[in-house]
Amino acid sequence: MFFLKYTLHFLFLAGYLFLFACSSSSTTLFNGIQLKRVFPDLSFNSPLLLLQHPSITDRWYVLEQSGRIKTFQTTDTSSSDFADLTPVVNYGGEKGLLGMAFHPDFSSNNYIYVYYSTVSNSAANHDSVIMRYSATNAGTLNISSGTEIMRIPQPYSNHNGGNIVFGADGYLYIGTGDGGSGGDPDNNAQNINSLLGKMLRIDVDNGTPYSIPADNPFANTSGADEIYAYGLRNPWRWSFDRVTNNLIVADVGQNAWEEIDLIVRGGNYGWRCREGAHDFNTSGCNATYIDPIYEYDQDTSRMPGGFSVTGGYVYRGRNIPGLSGSYIFADYVSARIWRLEDPYGTPAWSELTDGTGFGLASFAEDNAGEIYAIDLSGGGIYRLDPAP
Repeated sequence: MFFLKYTLHFLFLAGYLFLFACSSSSTTLFNGIQLKRVFPDLSFNSPLLLLQHPSITDRWYVLEQSGRIKTFQTTDTSSSDFADLTPVVNYGGEKGLLGMAFHPDFSSNNYIYVYYSTVSNSAANHDSVIMRYSATNAGTLNISSGTEIMRIPQPYSNHNGGNIVFGADGYLYIGTGDGGSGGDPDNNAQNINSLLGKMLRIDVDNGTPYSIPADNPFANTSGADEIYAYGLRNPWRWSFDRVTNNLIVADVGQNAWEEIDLIVRGGNYGWRCREGAHDFNTSGCNATYIDPIYEYDQDTSRMPGGFSVTGGYVYRGRNIPGLSGSYIFADYVSARIWRLEDPYGTPAWSELTDGTGFGLASFAEDNAGEIYAIDLSGGGIYRLDPAP
């Protein structure tokens, strides 16, 4: 299962989900907020991402980890294949179809970018690939139009990152894990010549197949030009605040700490020298590191607690004014959802639910700023709404 670092953690989740297996309710109420099942006639196979069409508000897309992109309209009772990438996707464990982004000028160029695991061209365990495709229309992706943008060899099967998002600057941001195993044995995250354990930023509108933004921290100097920030373990899900354009990353921890980082250009977030704000393996470490804006440990006897952070969004919707400006996030193993109030000042957490019963591997944000929770294990999509 996703991000689980020990078999014990998997058993914890499996037992937790079993408690909810007999529930047929489509809504869960907690603290004045309703987690409401949307698109109730639709269920997906290991969904990892929900996207709304940039301009057609009743058109949606769901990424299934095995390699299919499903599409449907709001009132549909069934979905169809927008694209079937299963022939090229290497699926299993943490590998698969992991990310998708619409080009900012999608309305004129029809470009869609996807991030997936595939068979390696070298001796690596597998490769992570970013591909660009053209959409024939809102309901079909032209597979034959594929252009490879970037290929990153992965030494191990886990810590693939996978989220890709266009920033307000028009550049494509890419989150990569440290390459896997445990403890970053190859020291990739601190290696400025490696693309692993990083936040990357590239210009896909210039160059072949891309160019480097002039203000990237290692552009035209020692280090990989694509790097925007480094020292990350597995930045699985992250997002931009649509009001401030701040980049917030939830970085999955190792044995002790889960962290949330406010990413700045050129920042070093410490891994493998540190886990969260704590020493981990300090051999050869002498840099200045940026502390997380928030962290929690893996002691579930107190709250918050959990084993695998799932990043979300700063809430900027209109339906729940009381959440405005709060960062919404979760833990995949404990299945709890939290809010982080004042994320740019003195962050303070509070619990939105003491357990959803979901395999909550991802959140989503629609065009209006409302937030959705995606159930990897159950296949449903839920929206945060005010309680009736």
